[in-house]
Amino acid sequence: MWNLIKPRPATLRLWQLGLLVLLFVFWHVMTMPGLVPPFMFDNDKQAAFFFGEPVKIFGVIRDWFFTNADIYQHLWVTLAETVMAFAIGAVGGLAGGLWLALSPMASAILDPYIKALNAMPRIILAPIFAVWFGLGMGSKVALGVTLVFFIVFFNVYQGVKEVSPVVLSSARMLGASQRQLLRHVYLPSATSWVFSSLHTSVGLAFVGAVVGEYLGSSQGVGYLILQAEGSFDINTVMAGILVLTAFALALDEMVGAIEKRLMVWQPKAGETEKL
Repeated sequence: MWNLIKPRPATLRLWQLGLLVLLFVFWHVMTMPGLVPPFMFDNDKQAAFFFGEPVKIFGVIRDWFFTNADIYQHLWVTLAETVMAFAIGAVGGLAGGLWLALSPMASAILDPYIKALNAMPRIILAPIFAVWFGLGMGSKVALGVTLVFFIVFFNVYQGVKEVSPVVLSSARMLGASQRQLLRHVYLPSATSWVFSSLHTSVGLAFVGAVVGEYLGSSQGVGYLILQAEGSFDINTVMAGILVLTAFALALDEMVGAIEKRLMVWQPKAGETEKL
């Protein structure tokens, strides 16, 4: 039998932190001159050239935030683009998913068009958005919205479709109106699907912002990474990736906190087993 007992939060954080430290130690050791097997690279410095050196990477991050303090404007732009794309895409996906799930006629008519739009590689829209909205924040937000919207849309649509017919029939027999059904039956059923999609969408919102900055921008963390790539500065590239990853995790934690607050009615796995 597998041990299904989840460790305490403090113990879990220690394990997670310990694994992170080990990963960085391994990275540091593997990029030290003379420690990488010679058959993997032409010389002992190429590992550091291709993968960066953790000590120098953290030095870049320190300079960004403390010594030079020149990243804040770029970081603010990228975070603003990400949050706007995430919020607009999530709200639009939620509204669209609810509407089509509760409107069979509209769903049948629009089904092939929605599938076609979802199948389209949205990254190729970035240059078009740059033409439509310019090289400012608008084009980056638009690209991020297209990445977030469909994930939330399909999860909400499926969540509403998964509502138990027995629950619906019982609510209607008790005289529930369409508005009450939406509030007390459909939305609670779709909530877990919504938050599952939101956790996935956080990273995609950052992708939209950074890809847009790659294609044309004069500010943003994506712009800093692009400039570093042009000069083959792998340490700065890795520093930018780590900063974006950290803030993506922070945004995901915020989504998780909201989820816990709104899903208090849902029994946990351990409580379900006791019942």
